[in-house]
Amino acid sequence: MSLRIYAIAYLIFLYAPIVLLPLFAFNDGTIIAFPLSGFTTKWFTALTDTKALHNAVQNSLFIAALTSVLSTILGVCAARAGAMYNFPLKRGIIGLVMLPLVLPEIIVAVSLLVVVVQMLHMSLSNWTVIAAHVLICTPFSIAILNGAFQNLDPSMEEAAMDLGESRWSAFRLVTLPLVMPGIISSLLIAFTISLDEFIIAFFLTGANPTMPVYIWGLLRFPGSLPIVMALGTILVGLSIILLTIAEILRRRGMARAGVKDKGSFL
Repeated sequence: MSLRIYAIAYLIFLYAPIVLLPLFAFNDGTIIAFPLSGFTTKWFTALTDTKALHNAVQNSLFIAALTSVLSTILGVCAARAGAMYNFPLKRGIIGLVMLPLVLPEIIVAVSLLVVVVQMLHMSLSNWTVIAAHVLICTPFSIAILNGAFQNLDPSMEEAAMDLGESRWSAFRLVTLPLVMPGIISSLLIAFTISLDEFIIAFFLTGANPTMPVYIWGLLRFPGSLPIVMALGTILVGLSIILLTIAEILRRRGMARAGVKDKGSFL
């Protein structure tokens, strides 16, 4: 009973702020407090009239899209190598690749800022943010794709090669379709992580801020808080949709491979 009470209290503490987002996003007043003054959609309309926000959204979408593709490509290579081949120092190399999962983002951000500005003498731009996001998203892609590759029988690809296919064509025609649900899940997860990421983008963004950095700037103006709530509501809805699709595809991939589902990666 005590464990159930703890779990319920934890879920309330975790999700109550998210539930409050749409409440205040549709509130007519500019003060974030109860009681609500009335229902309105003007804060969502205001989002369409803010050019700086549109530029920030475009930057974030570009960064997230490219990050998801690059992270998934690297994740496919690493997961395939880790699941289907044995090589010296395999566990140590994989552990090193997965290290960004446990490193504090503030440490990663400061370290990358020093490397980019002081050592490489590069200017901050969208490309520096993309490189950093690929670094932190690749371990998530590997974690997702590991399950897809570990459930494959290597003999299927070897049989295709015995029938005259090259290694690349055997991978493209046999292995790739079987792991495609995992690849799509990796794309969606990496896209969501990059789109929502703030700390690294705050340190490495250039003259064109990403959407989370732009939202942080709005918090300095109390009158803009309802607009932030409206934008946050849209982002939460988009994240839920993407994560739900990713989980459905993951379960379909597990079912196709004939493996019993042991739980979500979410």
